[in-house]
Order: sequence, then C-alpha cells, then structure tokens
Amino acid sequence: MAQDDLFGHTQGAAPAADPPEAAPRADRAAPLAARMRPRDLTEYVGQQHLLGPGQLLRRAIEADRIQSLLFYGPPGTGKTSLAQVIATQTRSRFVRLSGVESNVADLRRELALASHRLANAGQFTILFIDEIHRFNKAQQDLLLPEVESGVVRLIGATTHNPCFFVNAPLVSRSQIFELVPLREEDLGQLMRRAVVDAERGLGHLRLEVAEAALQHWARTADGDARKALNALELAALTTPPDAAGRIRLDLAEAEQSIQRKAIVYDADGDAHYDTISAFIKSMRGGDPDAALYWLAKMIHAGEDPRFIARRIIICAAEDVGLADPMALVLAQAAWAASEFVGWPEARIPLAEAAIYVATAHKSNSAYRAIDAALADIRSGRTLTVPNHLRDASYRGAERLGHGQGYDYAHDHPGHFVAQDYLGAIRHYYQPTEQGVERKIKERLDQWRAKLDASKPAATTSPAHP
Repeated sequence: MAQDDLFGHTQGAAPAADPPEAAPRADRAAPLAARMRPRDLTEYVGQQHLLGPGQLLRRAIEADRIQSLLFYGPPGTGKTSLAQVIATQTRSRFVRLSGVESNVADLRRELALASHRLANAGQFTILFIDEIHRFNKAQQDLLLPEVESGVVRLIGATTHNPCFFVNAPLVSRSQIFELVPLREEDLGQLMRRAVVDAERGLGHLRLEVAEAALQHWARTADGDARKALNALELAALTTPPDAAGRIRLDLAEAEQSIQRKAIVYDADGDAHYDTISAFIKSMRGGDPDAALYWLAKMIHAGEDPRFIARRIIICAAEDVGLADPMALVLAQAAWAASEFVGWPEARIPLAEAAIYVATAHKSNSAYRAIDAALADIRSGRTLTVPNHLRDASYRGAERLGHGQGYDYAHDHPGHFVAQDYLGAIRHYYQPTEQGVERKIKERLDQWRAKLDASKPAATTSPAHP
C-alpha cells in the first residue's frame, strides 16, 4: 500500500499518542455517525443550496429568525443534525420527539413546558419531531395553535414529501426545505474528519485508511452520511491491528464493511414517482441509456413489473404514437411476456420495449387529438349524429330516414368516399412528419380536402390547431 494513498495518523508522522481510553466513554458508546454530528454551521457539511453563503435558510439561522420548518429528504442527509445546529445557533431549547414513539400526552406535556419556558424565561423552544408524517391527523392538529402563536418553533423531519404526508394547515404554516443526498466529496470530508478527530471520532486509534477505501464508502453510501460513517467505524473496530499496532483499512475491508448498498426507493413516496417520471421522460427524450438506468434502479428495488410495463405502454401510445405504431405492439408484448416469465427474466422484454420506445420516431398527435375532442365535448359543443350515419338495422328506421344517403366506402375507388361524417369541420388529429406518420399525413391531406368539401357550409367551423 503506497504511503501517499493512506489517510490517517501515520502518513509520515508519528502515531497518535492518545491511548483508546483517552476519548470520553459516553461518546464511544454511541455510533460514530451520532458522535460526529456537527456542533455548529461551520462543521455542517453539504446542503449548500440551503446553507451556502447568502442562502435564505442560512440567513434566517444567523439572524435568529427561524419559524416553523419542515425538512424532508432521504435518510442520512442531515435533517436531525441541522435541527440541532439551529437550536444551538439560535440559543433555543431543543426538545426532540418521535412520530413513531411519542403520543398525544407527550406532545401536550412538551407544548405546556414550552409555553411556561417562553413566559417565565423568555426562551424559545425548538420542537423537533422526527418522522413527523407518522403523527396522525389529531396529533398534527394539536400542534397548530402553538405553532401559529409562536410558542414553539416546529422543525419536522420526514423522508416523505410533506405536501402529501403532512396536514395541509401545518404545511401552510411552515417553510419546506428539501435535503438532497450528499455528494461523494462531502462524504469523503466527513470520513476524513472522523478519522483524525480524537475526541469524538476515531482519532484515538492508529488508523491508516487507503484513499480507495474512502472513495468506495463515499460511492456506495448513496449520499447517506450515516451509512458511510458507520461502515468506516465497523471496519476500524473489526480489523485487527498489525504487528506494529496499526489498523490498516484498504479497499477489501471497505467492501466487506458496507456490503451491497440499499437503493433509496420507497414504494409509495417521492423516490417511486420521481424514478418512474425520469424513466418516462428519458424514453420520451430519446435517451435509451438513461431509460435503462432508471429501469435497472426500479428492477433492483423490486418494483412491480406490471407497473413498469404499464408506463412503457402509455409512453408508446402517448409519445411515439403513429410515428411508429409498432412501439405500442412491442410494449404490449413486453407486458404479456413479463407477466408470463416473471422476475428476473422479465427484465429482458421490458428493456427491449424501453429501448424501442426511446429510439423510435416520436409523435404525440394521437394524445393531443383525443384531448382536443374531449375538450369540445366538455365545453358543450355537442353535435347530433347525421341521419345518414344513424343505425338503420331495426324495423322502422327507414321510415325515420335513418341510414338514407349513406355511401359504403368499399364500393368506391381506393375504398374511400367523401361524405359528411360529423356535421361540422373539426380537425383534431394533426399528423406530424415523423416516421410512418409522414405517409399518413400525405394520405389524410388529400382525404380532408374532399371530406371538408362534402360538409354543409352552414355547419362548418374553424379547424382546430
């Protein structure tokens, strides 16, 4: 292992003198990720879109103008740490409750204490509720008066989008901030800090950490600081020291300590809908590589193959349409094949259909056409069926004039006859020049000229765009 590939106490310097007993035992009992929580904004890593210089949230924290906040994002992105930093920076009392463990009695007690604290000592209380989406409606409603009056400064944390999982009145009284997965360089910075920190981190150990190991943890942690730090700690505590007493962590130890990473994907939350949205937009945008990546993510996370197949079918009809009618046929076949064979083989027909849809000529003319026709119906422009198109198969229809004057298209050259089929001119379908649809457009342009001429002038109206 090359010396310049190592990170730790022995990069050309003397080993740390502090023995393992030097660090406080109380801290050592907690996981590394908990011990290394930032103590102020200067130690907080990541989320620069919220906490960078001049950003709204940073200005509010520094000016002690925090109101109620809702943080949401994947695990390990710093929601709890940020709440604790805010409490420290704003000199507020920090009280933590859990949406999983706390009940109404706990909530009432803390709200009452916060009210007394503000009235008697003038101290604000930051009430941090982890997993706030787990509170039921009654519990969330209980917070409303105290939040609105400013008795407590609520900070709610959730992995779910609060717009869907938190009561609307509480959302309207709070500012929402989304925390994103940490970048690899952010995770690397956190791990390097933990390696050298003798008070809270692993600096009391004689560690030598290969850069390749740090990079592996940063890459496979999926933006989760807790996962990266706990993998580092596991490797450090389970790797025996060499003859010189040094604990050497290289890529092999890193791979063993973190194992296979879990994909951030919730079956009923943002990750589910965001991923399928990216999948569809990649197919629509003609990028088969991106479509395959999002498809692979859904497969890896155990998504229902029928859900994936339905979205491919919809995309084939909506975005490819008549520019390549085979896209819908192949999408339907992929659905049937995936139903028949199941996972893991279903990945193959689904991938084939996704690639075909992504690389096909695109036209949304059918989608736009039916929506234009529906808009006409909804707006009250209801047309009656012309007499010559009405059903003439029953007794008495002839006496009513139904079916009289109808021309059978197959009796005419080219199996086409110009006659009024609507009673008004409506051009809902606007074919494009893409793929197969170019030939449809050429044929339809000729037919429409004759069809429009066959319709009564009194009932014609401008063509729809």
